[in-house]
Amino acid sequence: MFTAFLIKYAEIGVKGKNRYLFEDALVQQIKYALKRCEGSFKVRKTQGRIYVDALGEFDFEETIDQLKTVFGISGICPVVYVEDQGFEALGKTIVNYMDQVYPDKNKSFKVNARRARKNYPLDTMELNREVGAVILEAFPEMTVDVHNPDIMLYLEIREKIYIYSEVIPGPGGMPVGTNGKAMLLLSGGIDSPVAGYMISKRGVKLDAVYFHAPPYTSERAKQKVVDLARLVSRYSGPIYLHIINFTDIQLAIYEKCPHDELTIIMRRYMMKIAQQIAEETECMGLITGESIGQVASQTMHSLYATNEVCSMPVYRPCIGLDKQESVEISEKINTYETSILPYEDCCTIFVAKHPVTKPNLEIIKRHEENLREVIDELMERALSTKETIIVREEK
Repeated sequence: MFTAFLIKYAEIGVKGKNRYLFEDALVQQIKYALKRCEGSFKVRKTQGRIYVDALGEFDFEETIDQLKTVFGISGICPVVYVEDQGFEALGKTIVNYMDQVYPDKNKSFKVNARRARKNYPLDTMELNREVGAVILEAFPEMTVDVHNPDIMLYLEIREKIYIYSEVIPGPGGMPVGTNGKAMLLLSGGIDSPVAGYMISKRGVKLDAVYFHAPPYTSERAKQKVVDLARLVSRYSGPIYLHIINFTDIQLAIYEKCPHDELTIIMRRYMMKIAQQIAEETECMGLITGESIGQVASQTMHSLYATNEVCSMPVYRPCIGLDKQESVEISEKINTYETSILPYEDCCTIFVAKHPVTKPNLEIIKRHEENLREVIDELMERALSTKETIIVREEK
């Protein structure tokens, strides 16, 4: 029955004179998502509305699923639209719509008309009343409830007349690409994919960096991270994933620094490397999945010590979430089952039995002096040998 969708947005609507920029970005993101669907579509913008028209056969459920991945969409409305051929023809279309969409007629309804075309002969109140009367005449078992109806029937009078009654929730947020680009430190855990999703929801395009430590981490661990990046890219669009061989730096830290400070010092060098790649790729910040107090390297003292090496902003959208909240988001975006696969990331290999939870920054810096003779060369080698792949969701 349905061959079109009305796309609703929320935040974009308050952007004033710049709104068209966000609308255009949303149109482009919708087109990109629909490329993953069977069939072809036309996406058009008119009078503060965005419509998706199916140009032939298409899979309704698949199309809805793909539209649900587009940040900026607050609602997806399967819509029927007709030419204005007078009220009698409109009434027949509405009766047919209600009959097909709601086989069970033992329901209450309310008509909510909007007359964007002011030359239509009936005003809004008259439309509500007359359409309601047509429905009641066709289906006497139905009732009107203006306060809490089972069915809210929307009617928009524009260049054509649009009829819909279902608003499927979208992901909300802002269209990707409208708020710059940032570098995600992506591990194989639960939190970093969630962090990437949450920042991308605010319109930020993602690049990502993964620290690989062969032979201590397997190729399967690396593939796990690629798989996570692909799952996140369903929402964020293509991700440039930079893979850094971190083994030699880890071994040097392990050999030359106190073992209870291993994680903090490794994290500091990860942040340094991530920032350098971010600067080279015109990112405007780093993103991590850290949450206060979740592990020893994420206490306030540890985060302070880690942050000290960065001059660009570090965004931590999971900072106030507990683990269960992160798990719930990861399940929603379908990364959880991949995240819990038993393949170690490089952070878990050289973990001290009793890691420091309140590191002293000055002491950390003093112990890093033990690396002075080798660290510059090791970092340069790690950066010069990095592997970069483009990760995107496959059709």
